[in-house]
Amino acid sequence: MNTSDALRVLETALICAPQPLTVRELGGLFDGEVSADTLKTLLNDLQMAWSGRGVELVQVASGWRFQSRPELRPFLDRLHPEKPPKYTRATLETLAIIAYRQPVTRGDMEDIRGVTINSLILKQLEDRGWIEVIGHRETVGRPALFATTRQFLDDLGLSSLDQLPPLDSADVQESALGRLDFEALSPLAVDAAVDDGGLFAQEAENTSAPGPSIPESSFPAISQDTHDIGEPPQHD
Repeated sequence: MNTSDALRVLETALICAPQPLTVRELGGLFDGEVSADTLKTLLNDLQMAWSGRGVELVQVASGWRFQSRPELRPFLDRLHPEKPPKYTRATLETLAIIAYRQPVTRGDMEDIRGVTINSLILKQLEDRGWIEVIGHRETVGRPALFATTRQFLDDLGLSSLDQLPPLDSADVQESALGRLDFEALSPLAVDAAVDDGGLFAQEAENTSAPGPSIPESSFPAISQDTHDIGEPPQHD
């Protein structure tokens, strides 16, 4: 099979796929006759071929996919004008702590936020597929260790946690994850809208008063309990 035909096969499979495809899965299209290195070269060529169009080929945590470009999101939203669910300040700050400090226990999160975390917040994030329990800390009570998922990265259009915004001392007045532009990063309507008061408007927690802002110092070096948050596993 020549290069032109191989590119057409890859293009068709990726456009028709309902979810990202790994290099290994794409290799199955050619019955093992195309090496992983060649596939990666072809994918890069295909990526270049679509540059400048309204749709782009990107690599996310779970593999490769075609998606609309972020700058076209406002136009596409007009096809589905309904508003996505809203997340409170408490929910986004909890997600930020997990993203930047993982693996982390509920107690760790409460120490950082300075308030008790409602169990419904963690359940909401788990149900959304953004966090999961990856183990238990070997201490009294063996508390669960939470970490973000590949779905979290996929929904933000990221391939690695390294692409999260860096912690910046100039932004100590807000949670780091609040600086993520969910709408710009996600081509799939991430449903991360918050109330009209802004990303960190007053949360409506019934169990406690809002916690303090999270300064940079609240996010020390990533814990190495059981979870490596570097590059995601290879999908070759």
